[in-house]
Amino acid sequence: MNRKATAVWLGKEARGTISTQSGVLKAAQYSLGSRFETGAGTNPEELIAAAHAGCFAMALSVQLRTVGLTAESITTDATVTLEKLEGGWTVTSIHLDVKCQLPGADKAQFDAAAESAKTGCPISRLLAPG
Repeated sequence: MNRKATAVWLGKEARGTISTQSGVLKAAQYSLGSRFETGAGTNPEELIAAAHAGCFAMALSVQLRTVGLTAESITTDATVTLEKLEGGWTVTSIHLDVKCQLPGADKAQFDAAAESAKTGCPISRLLAPG
């Protein structure tokens, strides 16, 4: 299975667009301003955060179902930290905060499912130090 996206960067203008195969993003603006300041548009780190949050929420749902639990909702906030280090701009961390409406579950069940989701989420595995 392959998923595709296209980025077009206009160097003289220091901006570009990002589009996805599905059409969910279609010529979405990104720029140096949206990456390093508060300019309009998206940026690669925000897209990584969205991908990680979505993947983890899905993986957690699957893990909960394997033990007979169904979440009413799972909200995952992902924070990607971009810092200027000696070697250049670097993503130094990705942190997930998860809130789950899960009737009938106890903390131990949730924690076990979350740990399994962490190791089972393809984006978590991609981003894991290795």
